[in-house]
Amino acid sequence: MKPKFLTLKQIFITACCISILYAPLSAIAETGSALKNDNLRAEPYADAKLAGDLSRGESLEIIKKQGAWLQVKTKKNTGWVRLLSVKRGAASSSNQTSGALAVASGRAGTGQVVSTTGVRGLSEQELKAAKFNEAEIKTLESYTLSAEQGKQFAKAGNLETINFANLTSSESTAK
Repeated sequence: MKPKFLTLKQIFITACCISILYAPLSAIAETGSALKNDNLRAEPYADAKLAGDLSRGESLEIIKKQGAWLQVKTKKNTGWVRLLSVKRGAASSSNQTSGALAVASGRAGTGQVVSTTGVRGLSEQELKAAKFNEAEIKTLESYTLSAEQGKQFAKAGNLETINFANLTSSESTAK
């Protein structure tokens, strides 16, 4: 009896079939950890009903992504959480600091894509402690230019005026 050997072509076809069958499973089984305490929602909307909560550092499984939301499964609950509240990849205590830094820089996630969804560079405590600063407002207002200065700037840069039918000039609204 002659022994059977697989040809290179048969091995290649078998390997391709196996990789096609297992590819969706690897995309679904992504793990991560919570970067901060947050709420899980029943749907991917900020005003959706609460489905549970996440604790900072809690391990989770990422099920699905929709817009700026991730559907995740924890030991206790399944629900939707904002993308920037999750550090993708295996959770570890040394990874949490770098994960927080990644969110602060806007480079969270695996793709290193910058995404802005709110005030950056200020903590919640800084925002709550913010006070009106008249001197800073006056400084900001000192940068205001007149319409004539704007026209001179445009002329120096060889810019042309474009009229928009749906906009009225400030002179006509002041009457």
